[in-house]
Amino acid sequence: MDCPTEQTLIQNSLEKMPGVQRLEFNLLQRTLGVWHELPQPQPIVDAIAALGLRAEPLADGRARVRIEQMDCPTEERLIRDALTHLPGIDNLEFNLLQRVISFEHGPQSLEAALAAIRALGFEPRLESEGVETPVAVPAAKPWWPLALGAVTAIAAELVHFTQAAPDWVVAGLALVAILSNGLGVYRKGWIALKNFNLNINALMSIAVTGAVLIGQWPEAAMVMVLFSLAERIEAYSLDRARRAIRGLLELTPERATVQQTDGAWLEVEVAGVAMGARVRVRPGERIGLDGEVLSGNSTVDQAPITGESLPVEKKPGDALFAGTINQEGALEFRVTALAGSSTLARIIQAVEEAQGARAPTQRFVDRFSRIYTPAVFLLALAVAVLPPLLFSAGWFDWFYRALVLLVVACPCALVISTPVTIVSGLAAAARKGILIKGGVYLESGRTLDCLALDKTGTLTHGKPVLTDFVPLSGDGEAVQALAASLASRSDHPVSKAVARASEAPPQAVEEFAALPGHGVRGVIEGKRYHLGNHRLVESLGLCSAEIEAELERLERLGRTVVALCDENRTLGLFAVADTLKASSREAIAELHALGVETLMLTGDNAHTAAAIAAEAGIDQARGDLLPDDKRATVQALQEQGRHVGMVGDGINDAPALARAQIGFAMAAVGTDTAIETADVALMDDDLRKIPQFIRLSRRTGRLLRQNIALALGIKAIFLAVTLAGEATMWMAVFADMGVSLLVVFNGLRLLRD
Repeated sequence: MDCPTEQTLIQNSLEKMPGVQRLEFNLLQRTLGVWHELPQPQPIVDAIAALGLRAEPLADGRARVRIEQMDCPTEERLIRDALTHLPGIDNLEFNLLQRVISFEHGPQSLEAALAAIRALGFEPRLESEGVETPVAVPAAKPWWPLALGAVTAIAAELVHFTQAAPDWVVAGLALVAILSNGLGVYRKGWIALKNFNLNINALMSIAVTGAVLIGQWPEAAMVMVLFSLAERIEAYSLDRARRAIRGLLELTPERATVQQTDGAWLEVEVAGVAMGARVRVRPGERIGLDGEVLSGNSTVDQAPITGESLPVEKKPGDALFAGTINQEGALEFRVTALAGSSTLARIIQAVEEAQGARAPTQRFVDRFSRIYTPAVFLLALAVAVLPPLLFSAGWFDWFYRALVLLVVACPCALVISTPVTIVSGLAAAARKGILIKGGVYLESGRTLDCLALDKTGTLTHGKPVLTDFVPLSGDGEAVQALAASLASRSDHPVSKAVARASEAPPQAVEEFAALPGHGVRGVIEGKRYHLGNHRLVESLGLCSAEIEAELERLERLGRTVVALCDENRTLGLFAVADTLKASSREAIAELHALGVETLMLTGDNAHTAAAIAAEAGIDQARGDLLPDDKRATVQALQEQGRHVGMVGDGINDAPALARAQIGFAMAAVGTDTAIETADVALMDDDLRKIPQFIRLSRRTGRLLRQNIALALGIKAIFLAVTLAGEATMWMAVFADMGVSLLVVFNGLRLLRD
């Protein structure tokens, strides 16, 4: 599987196979993930072999498992530790916000993995067991246990403070608060301790139990209630990030109006619509599938997919995308992609995969927390034992300080800050039509100081147009009409541009002939005319100093020039060029304002490259480059210590895109290869999205640094206050869970971008 041709071949074959639910291609690694309900994967291997391709299964299958109880990094770490060393389990990927894990498994290892998850007190559900929506909406937990616990904990504090009742009343009230809110914590804590995992539930269970043993009933109750309240608020905060991704799924309607074989129109489930089916969409309806317009004219709001601010005119032959909104007229279109393979589905899949990929900051935090938590636990143990043994200090006082340290020790704030911030950034970018393939690219975008850009289709429209007409003899309109008549008979891009520029109907051309390397000729109304390049004019002996000067002037502007001649003189010059997009100038200006140097790399001649670069305001331009020359240019810049991004079409510029720190694919809508291979795919061809991406990356980096500083800074302060004997357990809960909420809310600020 070396190129998109083979990928399309395999996709078309397997999508029709009963039992195959979802395909996931990785063209660069030549791998294919298949979610299926078949007893054995051999039919899939056989189907691929029938196409003349050889498939080697890397594992018996890839399972996608949903765990509704996996709410935070605490559960993720517990599950990761349990599955990592199981035989036959490979390539574990966690998606915390969607409560999903996926992994490759051997013939007997899937059930072992599910059993290991159940042993931790969770309820795993395979995707094939009927869970359809990738983003779960769990049932809300009842609030009455929290309310009961809060009332009894406050009552215990008041009774203890006023000494209005015996100690057993205080203990009873506290016990009600602990049991109503802490049974789940104790259960999770016991499972964690059995698996030698010091997570927040284990630390909180030890701390509350220790407080009870030394008679601090009111404080133990208040700590458990505050912890339960903070968990509720944290879960609600995380759900905001989940809703941002869930909003993508809700863009596609569940049903579509499809023409049946007898000509009747019937509403059916979008998931059941076949390739090539004819679908009707009324004004105001959301389009359910990708397709090509067959009849009707309308405007379509494509903002949910491309981020375009204005509706786009649609006519027969134009592409439609699932999730966009038809505005004015009725449209009928032919389905070009199944529901699971639409542009929107690929965007959602890419965002899901990007969530699972760990960004550099997240990897650092994970490594740090594995050392930090045991270290603070050992410190708490030393605080409880050493001062009384070595310095005859009071056991009660130092044991209490150790319990406070345990509560402060949990790295929840540190661990949770990075995924929330990264996913918020990914969701904010997706809403703008910027598809980022992982947190590593979202983070590294802020370091870019040089951006290399392809010309055709990136900076320019990729479609030549007539830019200049210089009449030299005769009536200008008549000369243009003659040139357009000759040009209309040719398929050359320059001729097409000349033909499109004339509004007059083409005249009959007799004795038409192509002149290879020169142009064309023909007879119109009895007179012979030639339309061609500079060489043609010279071969006809019709060149002059005036014409030479005009040709040189236009060519220096990066134009391709053709001349119309009769048998005696040159009648006019026509200059054609691939014009610069208006948005390109704005994008280059914004990049310069961000301190990013720009460089154009193109296969066009040096004159054209220099002209377009000057018009766009680009710092440097290099022409006459082959694809490998572009790659070498990017590599040379990197060897100078530059952080280079490359913008291209995702295919011709592949070597340079792969070499750059970040590869940006233009015009990614509807292009499987671009979405598959690009690090960042711009869902329309607007270069202004790159400055938006860099600003988002820089803002994400600032928030990540702020969150790490907040988490570690507040922990350090409370550790010092605890060792000084000035902190209480309920203050420690505020220190731990309070900073967790602070970093979560700080990370969610990106959703407002």
